Amino acid sequence: MGERRASTVLVVSSEVGRGAIGARASVFALERLGHAVWLVPTVWLPWHPGHGVASRLVPDAAGFARALAEIAESPKAVEIDTVLTGYFADLEQIEAVARLVERLRAGTPGLRLIVDPVLGDGDAMGRGRLYVAEPLAVALRDRLLPLADIATPNLFELGWLTGRPVGTTAEAIAAARTLPAPIVVATSAPAMMTRSIGTLLVTADAAAQFEHPLVEGAPHGTGDLFAGLLAARLGEGLSTETAVGRALTSVFELVARSVRAGGDELAIAAEQDVLLHPLAQISVRRIGEARARRAVVRPTALE
Repeated sequence: MGERRASTVLVVSSEVGRGAIGARASVFALERLGHAVWLVPTVWLPWHPGHGVASRLVPDAAGFARALAEIAESPKAVEIDTVLTGYFADLEQIEAVARLVERLRAGTPGLRLIVDPVLGDGDAMGRGRLYVAEPLAVALRDRLLPLADIATPNLFELGWLTGRPVGTTAEAIAAARTLPAPIVVATSAPAMMTRSIGTLLVTADAAAQFEHPLVEGAPHGTGDLFAGLLAARLGEGLSTETAVGRALTSVFELVARSVRAGGDELAIAAEQDVLLHPLAQISVRRIGEARARRAVVRPTALE
């Protein structure tokens, strides 16, 4: 087995005092897999609002923009090879991050931007609601997504961002191809098997459908964890399809273990070995192929 590559990822997302959502999930995953992280919090809350009233501490917009400009001007900024964005708490944060990415790319032309558009949630047909202000969602769509190399919307977010139906696999793929990001990974997507959940990896000329059994009562933070793991696996130099598969197996197994333990948050610390050595089985089907292939994704099989 070859030595695992390491990258430096700048994470822009929310933070909580208790729990494993936002940056608490993505940063833990990245660092557990050996990557360096620069963290820019967009908001701090004591816990996920789903657990009750949660006060929001949002950085001053001018101060936030000034701090990101300082990062761009730092001679250490050349260390950063990936930027991962998650939840934004203020419209002006998006412009500040877009400018940061543009400036970082001037010094690091191959810098990767992964945008997890944390905007809302919905059902298996893509029906739902925004839980951010619409102007913020519009700014993310129009300003940040065109800079992205990879976007990881859930099914509702994919439908909202594109204004297209996403209730079937074909519709979701067609919608994903209208986004400006050249690679789209749509989570909470339709699945072929009953009581399963799908994830679609879509590019301009190819698509793959991953799916695994649905775990009822999954805690919050799965999208944040997946995005962090995807950034980590891509930073190791894995292909996009392999990175998506590895990230999904870890998330699926960790969610199942967390639910089985009866906790109300992802048990990332207790089950952290799953991030490194996932053993769960998922199905992968390249769209257009007659049969799906089953795969147990293990490090020794891929490296």
